[in-house]
Amino acid sequence: MLLKKRIPMRYILGKIKVELALVMTYTILFEIFHYYFINLPVDIPIAIPTMIGTIISLLLAFKSNQAYDRWWEARIVWGAIVNDSRTLIRQVLTFYKDPNFSVEASEFKENFAKRQIAWCYSLGQALRNKDAIKPLKGLVSDEEMKFIKNHQNVPNAILMLHARDLRNAKNDKSINMYQQVEIDNTLSRLCDHMGKCERIKNTIFPTTYSMYIRLTLCLFILLLPFGLTSVLSWFAIPLITAIAAAFFLIERMAIHLQDPFENRPTDTPVTAIANTIEKNIMQMLNEYQSEFDIIKEFDLKPETKEAKAEAYFVL
Repeated sequence: MLLKKRIPMRYILGKIKVELALVMTYTILFEIFHYYFINLPVDIPIAIPTMIGTIISLLLAFKSNQAYDRWWEARIVWGAIVNDSRTLIRQVLTFYKDPNFSVEASEFKENFAKRQIAWCYSLGQALRNKDAIKPLKGLVSDEEMKFIKNHQNVPNAILMLHARDLRNAKNDKSINMYQQVEIDNTLSRLCDHMGKCERIKNTIFPTTYSMYIRLTLCLFILLLPFGLTSVLSWFAIPLITAIAAAFFLIERMAIHLQDPFENRPTDTPVTAIANTIEKNIMQMLNEYQSEFDIIKEFDLKPETKEAKAEAYFVL
């Protein structure tokens, strides 16, 4: 994720330094050859590379648009993950029956909340082909960790644990059937978001399309000195290099955007988004825990209106 508004020129040109070095070397050699062998007919009409450049511009525009669509879709999916994660914890905190503020209910809600935080971090790590187990430490119990390690898809295993606790809460009559359906619908949406991210990750942008663009771009650069040397002489070297840099930068930008989960600075900021989700969920959980602690401290009965009023007043 790029955090600076001003991107250093060194970083930008560093992405295409090899291409620029080759273009500059080729142009210098061409000018030397043309200078010492001036009588050779090396000139061609400038209209030919111009037409090729127009074709390349259209191809790069199409590729850039398609690449940005993939990046933007990934960002939309993770925005939906933020909303559904908040919704899930809100449903668990409010639907679960806890008239006496029992320790069991408090532990159930805390485990559910931390497990959802673990799901967000593990999904981001899995999409980047990194260790999805590492961020779970301190968020899930040892028993749950053993269950998760037996599954290849770590985020999917965490959703299974969510569903198991949801079923147990229904059997214990801590939630009713309608509440179970609502929470399960939220889990289904989270599963859909995970599938969409995996689809973007595993769907490769057509390699032949990229190859054709690169070949056409190379042909354009090879022909460009033939049309500019007779007009600009040695000044054609920096001009051709600048033109080539513009095309290569657009191509490189499209390559980076088309894969939003490759752990690059231009990727979808999944770790930062997961961190935001963690802060929101922990704030929701801490508010519930504060209410729980006050009820226990004053030994209030929540079913009494006066007790509730006094508890919230203290909050």
